[in-house]
Amino acid sequence: MTHGSTYCIVLTATASPQQAEALARQIVQARLGACVQTQPIKSFYRWQGVLWAEPECRLAIKTRTDRFAALTQFIRAHHSYETPEIVQIPISAGSSDYLRWLDAGTQEPDL
Repeated sequence: MTHGSTYCIVLTATASPQQAEALARQIVQARLGACVQTQPIKSFYRWQGVLWAEPECRLAIKTRTDRFAALTQFIRAHHSYETPEIVQIPISAGSSDYLRWLDAGTQEPDL
């Protein structure tokens, strides 16, 4: 099933698995992502003129594109990094059942 850019995966990374788990739980609880997967990675990057090689934990957040702005704001407010990675990858197609589940998981609760 094709849905253009209605859905996306948002990537970010944290300094530890504990930070990743806390952020993932908060994102799902806030309904900004239907699912957040975490995995340990090692990042090589330049920051303030210094080359770093650090263990991190990547978060892959499954959400809708219309939730991206709110998710970006949430990540910035709850992240320990000065400049956290926030990258949106469009989902161009997916199974109907999964995308319906993703919709339900990111629907704002009725007030």
